[in-house]
Amino acid sequence: MITPAFNLDQDADHLTLTIRVPYTRTSEFDLFIDGTDFKFYAKPYFLRLTLPGRIVQDGREKARFDIDKGLFTLQVPKETPGENFEGLQMLTSLLAPKGCRSAKPLVEDISAGCSGDAEDEEDEEEFDWQVEQEAYTERSEEELAALQKYGFGNQRSGVFDRLQEELSDVIDVKNPEATTTAERRRARLHAEAAAFSSDHYLADLFEDDEIKRLLKFRPWWADLSCADSEVDGLSFTEDEKEQLRKFNNRSYLLDKAARKQVLLSLVDVLLAYTYEVRSTEGEHNVESPWTIRKLSGTLCWLETYSHTKDVLVSFGRRVMCFPLYRHFDLVSSALRDVVSILQAGTVCVLKCLLDIHKVFRQNEPAYILNDLYITDYCIWIQRVKRAGLQPT
Repeated sequence: MITPAFNLDQDADHLTLTIRVPYTRTSEFDLFIDGTDFKFYAKPYFLRLTLPGRIVQDGREKARFDIDKGLFTLQVPKETPGENFEGLQMLTSLLAPKGCRSAKPLVEDISAGCSGDAEDEEDEEEFDWQVEQEAYTERSEEELAALQKYGFGNQRSGVFDRLQEELSDVIDVKNPEATTTAERRRARLHAEAAAFSSDHYLADLFEDDEIKRLLKFRPWWADLSCADSEVDGLSFTEDEKEQLRKFNNRSYLLDKAARKQVLLSLVDVLLAYTYEVRSTEGEHNVESPWTIRKLSGTLCWLETYSHTKDVLVSFGRRVMCFPLYRHFDLVSSALRDVVSILQAGTVCVLKCLLDIHKVFRQNEPAYILNDLYITDYCIWIQRVKRAGLQPT
């Protein structure tokens, strides 16, 4: 478990706790309060504090989570208004030692009613609140500068250094913080060569009835016209509109090289997505998150591309190595699909990205790829004109 960065402040009547937990989901927050005991869990972060004064749970608690900054803020009333809690700046000393007493939950799920059996509750697996924890330490500027860059526009670093255990099922890169772009590419090519099965490839090549059926499938973007203006009649669903409202608007300062890399990685992600849509005939399943991220060198290997050819070769190799259906006609079909999507304009591209975002959002732990890539793409693409969707 990771001890998050945290800070405590107070006024006469309240204690305010600010906890930095990037790349987590609010649906997985657990909070417990019992006098001087405070416990917080949001996978993979865990914090247990022994406070210098007593706080209470009486309905006046206020909590908020800034998704963009990854900051969780909780304001809790003091049991004795006006009491001064001493030593709030001594963060290490506040970390509770192993063996502190249990606590009752701040928030309880009562949706199941009061008819539950006590024996059922005892059978449920409980979180180990006595797990060891170490104080969070900030990295120096020199240490941060030495880390490798990745994510949207290569603007992230240090994420995997603390979350590698959680993300080992998401990416194939080992020790990404200390692996250069060239080293990642060599490792990717080696892994692809090792994974290629000539028997599987030949079986799909000659026993291709299923492949032919998939090639006849028409995805939703196939019927869109490619007029000079944005596609007429293409609109967002209510779910898509709700997700767009949840995004925090931001600006991206990308130089020419970074913009080209962003566009090429966008093509890479869309190729993986269109393959997945065709291979499932438009019905996502439990394998969909794996298929999308596995076929995308960007998502699986934190790859950065310099030319369109590099993207196409990478995608073609990965289709030949990893998914259920390994046929070159599916590679060509995915390429035609992506061309149609890009020609249809930014609304069409955004709808695809929102669909990917939903697929990852509903999967553990693929949702972290939204924070690293897809959310930024959903925000950035809204300011891109049709002419800007042309990587070279």
